[in-house]
Amino acid sequence: MTDENSPTGPLADPAPEMSWFGWGDPTRAKTLDPALRDLIAQVLRTEPEERPAVAEDEVALPASRLDAGTRDALAGVVGAEHVRVDDAARLRHLGGKSTPDLLLRRSGAADPAPDAVVHPADHDEVERLLRVCSDARVAVVPFGGGTSVVGGVAPLSGGFPAVIALDLRRLDRLVSFDRVSATAVLGAGVRTPLAEALLGEHGYTLGHMPQSYEYATVGGYAATRSSGQASSGYGRFEDMVVSLRVATPRGTLELGGPPASAAGPDLRRLMLGSEGVLGVITEVGLRVRPRPETVLDEAWSFPDFATGAAALRELAQSDVRPTMARVLDESETFVGAALGGREAVPGCQAVLGFEGTGADVAARSAAVREVLTAAGGTPLGAEPVAHWRENRFSAPYLRDTLLASGFVAETLETAATWTDLLPLYEAVSEALTGALDGDEGGVVVMCHVSHTYPTGASLYFTVATAAGEAPLERWDRAKRAASDAIVAHRGTITHHHAVGTDHRPWMAAEIGPLGGDVLRAVKTALDPEGVLNPGKLIPDAS
Repeated sequence: MTDENSPTGPLADPAPEMSWFGWGDPTRAKTLDPALRDLIAQVLRTEPEERPAVAEDEVALPASRLDAGTRDALAGVVGAEHVRVDDAARLRHLGGKSTPDLLLRRSGAADPAPDAVVHPADHDEVERLLRVCSDARVAVVPFGGGTSVVGGVAPLSGGFPAVIALDLRRLDRLVSFDRVSATAVLGAGVRTPLAEALLGEHGYTLGHMPQSYEYATVGGYAATRSSGQASSGYGRFEDMVVSLRVATPRGTLELGGPPASAAGPDLRRLMLGSEGVLGVITEVGLRVRPRPETVLDEAWSFPDFATGAAALRELAQSDVRPTMARVLDESETFVGAALGGREAVPGCQAVLGFEGTGADVAARSAAVREVLTAAGGTPLGAEPVAHWRENRFSAPYLRDTLLASGFVAETLETAATWTDLLPLYEAVSEALTGALDGDEGGVVVMCHVSHTYPTGASLYFTVATAAGEAPLERWDRAKRAASDAIVAHRGTITHHHAVGTDHRPWMAAEIGPLGGDVLRAVKTALDPEGVLNPGKLIPDAS
């Protein structure tokens, strides 16, 4: 074991390079069982058809626009080998992993593309790179795991002559570990499995496990205000952050540290969720927890979604909470069972998890059972949760398979107060169905409550439909209808996927004209030339 207060290097092998036209490790691509293909075709009222991605060597990237002087200046900071303008590097930084992103890539569309991919090694190199780019008027798109599903890492130049992808993968160290304070500082480029390996050396865990777990980075979590499946127990990622180190074109911000402060507004909170638009997060100080000695899972059934949601509200507003709690609506319960080859339970299924000491888990699970039984729930044992966990990280691979078979699958999420939650659920479901169900095929809209709070909860929708002749336009129509419904029914435009380009048109409705002015003023103060991640987050001035 290393000394607890000294830096440690990477302990885990890096995950395989992400597929350039799909999700994750290309060797884990899924195939559809013939019976499942037939079921999907029947429900979506369209026959599968092969729609393979173009070959990588058929993708024509636009020529790099980075001039030789700027390229030399960047190389002077990080070394020439860390400034890449080859097609392979640029292709893998065309954007994130939304369904529109993947549809474009599968078709061979490669414009816009970054003019270079730059790999800094540490905070000082990031800061120097930002000064070079600000002086040269080159746009900078910070790039962590590349898992954004809202256009957050799209290489938009914002009217500047060139744009670089600032890949932070080399910022992959445990900077410090403090057992007494139960905190750790991690480089922004640390992916979650590596974070768990580094902290696990000391017997600790982050406890943050979103579906992007295998590829997403610590810096990306902070920049997007991520939330993981165990948020009921560990909190959202922003709740774990105790300090940030941020590079800007004008210098460095060192934010936070003490457990609490009344020294004016919390600038750390300003940078959480800033999506690389206000600065580049290079180090994240985090509260960490001892690894749990006991993990207990339980599934429950409820007669309907409203009853299941009400049961989770009882838990969220009580003193007894599971570490993980989510309830699936009728459609998602049925589809989940069908995908697993199991018989669906009547009504809706909930999955719960408990982590901690043996005594703590036993006490909390017993108290939760009393609440859920009184709320109309029926226990189903641990097996359904084991199946859910087993397939948790494979769903994006299934989406790739559906895209290759002439279907479209995508997700969107929101949150609202408990009072507004079910009306919002109905409105968004109706908006998606109305936009997609028609002559081109049917649609399945699924939803679950995935994160709960005393005052409200999130709703996470999954949509599957026929691709049709123009799948991009088809999904854009549905996403706009759903977003309009969210705003009209007092939901947030995003609970944890962030704003990026996709949600930016609705930001003015969420934060108001004065809120937009505040964000623009902060950006001007930190990024006077406006080179940081242009076209994201901040709404246009009215």
